[in-house]
Amino acid sequence: MSGPVIAQKMPYKFDIKAGEKYAWCACGLSDKQPFCNGSHKQTDLTPVVFTAEKDETVFFCGCKHTKKPPYCDGTHSSL
Repeated sequence: MSGPVIAQKMPYKFDIKAGEKYAWCACGLSDKQPFCNGSHKQTDLTPVVFTAEKDETVFFCGCKHTKKPPYCDGTHSSL
């Protein structure tokens, strides 16, 4: 696999909570989008793991081609 699979050509809107740990799927293969379910193990890609610093609404990248992982940067508009 040379790159990520496009899960969807739009972002995932999600409310994250301060102190919670998240693992954003970078490969596009997870059936729990936008989060990792371990499907990346068949690829050379790894999830982006982070702990939320504050409660907020974010837009996670759905196309998996963002330049600002795990957040949407509008790249899906050009795919």
